[in-house]
This record gives sequence, structure tokens and C-alpha cells, in this order.
Amino acid sequence: MNKPATKQGKTSKGGSKKKAHSEHYQPQMKIVTSDVCAVCKTPCARGLDYLARMSVPGASGNGVPCVLTLPKAK
Repeated sequence: MNKPATKQGKTSKGGSKKKAHSEHYQPQMKIVTSDVCAVCKTPCARGLDYLARMSVPGASGNGVPCVLTLPKAK
């Protein structure tokens, strides 16, 4: 009942192979807190907005992604 295998492996009809999951690299921005945003040399809109929100007494936050910490593209 079983059919004999004629080919060793299957080939896809598409172009090249997809990258393996371990080879895929997606750059990530680091999360910084308001104290880092306060001393930043090049303040951004997101950082200044976060700094303003955290300046209110009793405010709590988890940080904000910093564009300046994005690694360079290879």
C-alpha cells in the first residue's frame, strides 16, 4: 500500500529558502527611564513627552523605547 519514495527531499516551488529562525535578526531598542531622557544629548519627542509625564508627583512608568539605542544595520 505504501508508495516507494522517488526523491530524497521535497523542493519548494518558490525562490530561495527562507532564513532559519536562528539566523533572523530584528534590532531592538532599549527601554530607558526618565532619568536617562533628562540627560540625553539629543532629546526626541517621545522622550520629552515621557519626561513630562514622569515629572508629575506620584507618576509611575516602565520606561520608553529609545531610538538612539537602536543598533546599526549590518
